[in-house]
Amino acid sequence: MPRAATTADVFNAIAEPRRREIIDLLADGANHAVGEMVETLRLAQPAVSKHLGVLRKVGIVSVTKHGQLRLYRLEPAELKPVHAWVAKYERFWTQHLGRIKERAERKMKDRLQTEKEK
Repeated sequence: MPRAATTADVFNAIAEPRRREIIDLLADGANHAVGEMVETLRLAQPAVSKHLGVLRKVGIVSVTKHGQLRLYRLEPAELKPVHAWVAKYERFWTQHLGRIKERAERKMKDRLQTEKEK
């Protein structure tokens, strides 16, 4: 089965770790120039630009021109499908961790009871 294009949807676009790093950098809500991202991420400018192009095509980032600078900004609403999908599993982990906590508390209670009886 051929792999889906990185620009097919948000999930494919964020599958690449470097693109997630860019999203993390843009998560402060500010506009960021490519040069700033290159310096912060310690990546080559062409690589950063290529990743930004993918993120732009799926709508995760937007770009505005300010003179000769291109400023990129995160469009967090476009990550909603990812959040919705992960939310299903959040319920699983919350329930699972709740059961682990109950078991640990029960074992501690049993241990304390055993020590009292000695």
